[in-house]
Amino acid sequence: MKSRMTRRQLAAAVVASAAVQAAPQTAPTADDDLKTARDRMKATSDLLAKQQVPMSIEPAFMFKA
Repeated sequence: MKSRMTRRQLAAAVVASAAVQAAPQTAPTADDDLKTARDRMKATSDLLAKQQVPMSIEPAFMFKA
Protein backbone atom coordinates (compact mmCIF):
# COMPACT_ATOMS: atom_id res chain seq x y z
CA MET A 1 0.00 0.00 0.00
CA LYS A 2 1.49 3.29 -1.08
CA SER A 3 0.82 6.36 1.02
CA ARG A 4 0.36 9.63 -0.85
CA MET A 5 0.75 13.10 0.59
CA THR A 6 -0.15 16.38 -1.11
CA ARG A 7 2.12 19.41 -1.04
CA ARG A 8 -0.25 21.18 1.33
CA GLN A 9 -0.32 18.24 3.71
CA LEU A 10 3.48 18.07 3.64
CA ALA A 11 3.82 21.80 4.28
CA ALA A 12 1.33 21.62 7.17
CA ALA A 13 3.25 18.72 8.72
CA VAL A 14 6.57 20.55 8.42
CA VAL A 15 5.18 23.74 9.93
CA ALA A 16 3.48 21.84 12.74
CA SER A 17 6.64 19.93 13.63
CA ALA A 18 8.72 23.12 13.53
CA ALA A 19 6.23 24.87 15.83
CA VAL A 20 6.44 22.04 18.37
CA GLN A 21 10.24 22.03 18.34
CA ALA A 22 10.60 25.81 18.57
CA ALA A 23 9.85 26.47 22.25
CA PRO A 24 11.92 29.56 23.13
CA GLN A 25 13.07 30.09 26.72
CA THR A 26 13.09 33.90 26.49
CA ALA A 27 10.66 36.34 24.95
CA PRO A 28 11.63 36.79 21.28
CA THR A 29 11.97 40.23 19.73
CA ALA A 30 10.31 41.27 16.49
CA ASP A 31 13.60 40.77 14.62
CA ASP A 32 13.94 37.25 16.03
CA ASP A 33 10.37 36.46 15.00
CA LEU A 34 11.01 37.71 11.47
CA LYS A 35 14.22 35.72 11.13
CA THR A 36 12.55 32.59 12.48
CA ALA A 37 9.63 32.97 10.08
CA ARG A 38 11.97 33.49 7.12
CA ASP A 39 14.08 30.49 8.10
CA ARG A 40 10.98 28.33 8.47
CA MET A 41 9.63 29.44 5.09
CA LYS A 42 13.02 28.74 3.45
CA ALA A 43 13.19 25.27 5.02
CA THR A 44 9.63 24.48 3.92
CA SER A 45 10.31 25.78 0.43
CA ASP A 46 13.48 23.69 0.14
CA LEU A 47 11.65 20.58 1.34
CA LEU A 48 8.80 21.08 -1.13
CA ALA A 49 11.23 21.75 -3.99
CA LYS A 50 12.81 18.31 -3.43
CA GLN A 51 9.49 16.50 -3.94
CA GLN A 52 8.92 14.85 -7.32
CA VAL A 53 5.45 15.60 -8.68
CA PRO A 54 4.31 13.85 -11.88
CA MET A 55 2.87 16.05 -14.62
CA SER A 56 -0.45 14.18 -14.38
CA ILE A 57 -0.93 15.61 -10.87
CA GLU A 58 -0.11 19.21 -11.79
CA PRO A 59 -3.23 21.33 -12.45
CA ALA A 60 -3.69 22.67 -15.96
CA PHE A 61 -3.68 26.46 -15.92
CA MET A 62 -2.39 29.45 -17.85
CA PHE A 63 -1.33 32.87 -16.65
CA LYS A 64 -2.62 35.65 -18.87
CA ALA A 65 -1.58 39.25 -18.64
